[in-house]
Amino acid sequence: MTLKIDKIIRSKRKTIALQVTDDATLIVRAPFDVSEETIKKVVTKHIRWIEKKKNEVLTRDPHFAKKEFVNGEGFLYLGKSYQLYIVNEQDTPLKFNNGFFLLRDYQPMARQLLISWYKERAYEKISERVQWYAQKRGFTYNKISITNANVRWGSCSHRGNLNFSWRLIMAPLSVIDYVVVHELAHLEQKNHSKAFWNIVKMLMPNYENSRDWLKNNGYLLRL
Repeated sequence: MTLKIDKIIRSKRKTIALQVTDDATLIVRAPFDVSEETIKKVVTKHIRWIEKKKNEVLTRDPHFAKKEFVNGEGFLYLGKSYQLYIVNEQDTPLKFNNGFFLLRDYQPMARQLLISWYKERAYEKISERVQWYAQKRGFTYNKISITNANVRWGSCSHRGNLNFSWRLIMAPLSVIDYVVVHELAHLEQKNHSKAFWNIVKMLMPNYENSRDWLKNNGYLLRL
């Protein structure tokens, strides 16, 4: 029995990694020099795990519905849902005041406007949390970037650059903190060794709760 590999992403990494995304897509991350035959063998070896993950995605409660950007629709921000209000008059296309207020004339551009707003808030809040945790342990990082990533919540480059998906700003603050701590820990430990998780636990003793929340609810963090 074989499974369809939806996407293969090659990079300078040294090992093969399998990922089942929030829409049940199978992504394989592999080194540049690994053959497709080797990748297929790895997929076949882990076929039960892949099927289990795909089944979890396909059978979970369908809390997420594609956004229509209409009056009264809810949008997440820091773990809480806020209503969208379509208004006829205000001095800017999109405002937030315990709810999202969108000028009616800009309704066709609602998605782009919301993403831009989320990106700005994400950079502000994530930068604040990175600085706080970095000072706590004495981490030194290069720069922070907000990305459009759909499958990776965060990453840490070998140059000390920290990247975070804008979608994180929809999650509770404790979940944002977990991803921040996770990527900061990679500044010291490049893998997921026991030493790595010891750093994470030292900075965030209850990190498992946030990790589980993201695992179970991450698919909700999208438009």
